[in-house]
Amino acid sequence: MTPALDLLKKTRAAHRVLSYEHDPKSASYGLEAAEKLGLEPQRVFKTLLACSEKGELLVAVVPVAGTLDLKALAQAAAVKKCEMADPAAAQRATGYLVGGISPLGQKKRLRTFIDESALQFDSIHVSAGRRGLEVELAAQVLAEHTQGRFASIGRG
Repeated sequence: MTPALDLLKKTRAAHRVLSYEHDPKSASYGLEAAEKLGLEPQRVFKTLLACSEKGELLVAVVPVAGTLDLKALAQAAAVKKCEMADPAAAQRATGYLVGGISPLGQKKRLRTFIDESALQFDSIHVSAGRRGLEVELAAQVLAEHTQGRFASIGRG
């Protein structure tokens, strides 16, 4: 069990856990999950951490098939600019290892932004808190349990 799955279980949120054998040589954790689980990359979302100019860590949840638009994230968060967070800082703040960072059940409550493309699907997949472990849930359930806001933060 991971903190993400503990949270979903405790709150009785509708979800489904999927697992696969993670390859440590994989170049992209998210695309590896989509490929090994036979999922559409547009429905598999990666959890990225960015840092504002004031040092605030922000969580961005975007499709693995695309990239994070840092300018759009800054606009959504009402900050001047964002850059990708230091991986060590991301791990300390979330309690998860890079490649297995879940937007759910993080150690610290961070402002979370979910790409609005998630709303077009009945369900999406995000990391369940460990490499090789994904959780399927409705985008609205994710937003509810992360206090996340939907915004156009992903790029094709």
